[in-house]
Amino acid sequence: MNKLTKIGASALCGSLAAISSANAGDLSVTGGVDMSWQSMEDAVTGNPIGIGSNLTFSGSGELDNGWSVALSVAHANSNAYSNTNVVVGVPSIGDIRIDQGTSGTGIDRMDDMTPTVWEEAYGTGLSSGIVNAAGGSAGSGIEITPSALTPDGVTVRLAYTPDAGGNNAGDKAGSGVSTSVANSAWDLTVELSSDVTGVDGLTLYGGIAEVTQDTTNSTTDDDKSEEVIGFTYAMSNWTFGYQVSDIDLGKSSGATKYDNAGYGITFNVNDDLSVGYNYYESEQSNSTNNKVEATSLQVAYTMGGASFRLAEAEVDNANYSTAASSDIKATTLSVSLAF
Repeated sequence: MNKLTKIGASALCGSLAAISSANAGDLSVTGGVDMSWQSMEDAVTGNPIGIGSNLTFSGSGELDNGWSVALSVAHANSNAYSNTNVVVGVPSIGDIRIDQGTSGTGIDRMDDMTPTVWEEAYGTGLSSGIVNAAGGSAGSGIEITPSALTPDGVTVRLAYTPDAGGNNAGDKAGSGVSTSVANSAWDLTVELSSDVTGVDGLTLYGGIAEVTQDTTNSTTDDDKSEEVIGFTYAMSNWTFGYQVSDIDLGKSSGATKYDNAGYGITFNVNDDLSVGYNYYESEQSNSTNNKVEATSLQVAYTMGGASFRLAEAEVDNANYSTAASSDIKATTLSVSLAF
């Protein structure tokens, strides 16, 4: 995105001043707007016009000792706070990311990595209720991406949060008492590029996460564990990907587990026009073992800073319910402008 404005900043993160002073840098503002029209089949659409806005402040600098610092503060629709993260790069060691808010850290970045030209099979405005792997991403945490200890083509990330169910906290403050049964959490993810797989265009990835839980709670018997594994393969104008994941909630009654699987296939007609198809399913282990299925056929066209997207999407058994009203179909047209 193009820069809207620049604000001079003598230091990007005051908490790092005790380590070393930072060189002056620029804090840039980028943004965009999405405008959509949605038509629901066999359901009440209401006003079909939607508008979404995004605003991000970002900047970077370098400390006197050679460490790099990058800051990002993101806001979603209606200027709602989304995420803040600070990434400190230590030469010959790697990146240390301090994260707060809702962001794809840990195993959450792999909740659905199947290729798409716009959104996931369930991501074009339909309320599917699908439960994906999230690890400890809901709580403020630290993620380390070591560089010195990993060979070329291997990306390893280790994330940790002291309180996966806690709220965001300001500087020199705690998040307060959490009402969630979740306690600390750790996530480990690995990505292997073609340098390791030996096949051009082939990437393998996987991750595991564990959230410790209060087992004295009447609804919880064990810790929560999650696993994801998948691949993407790009050849010529085609890209295909498939992944599976499972989430064990550590419960012996009610919903106890989710088994997910999905795939996506995209084709670039040219540099501006792409088409894609995505499928995703999630089966809930419960007394009924209901399965949510989502499919989406999408077309995307870019022209400068404008993107035009069209999706035909369908969800069966949304929110793991077999009621007739839980089968949803919709056509969504979206126009996105980046500034």
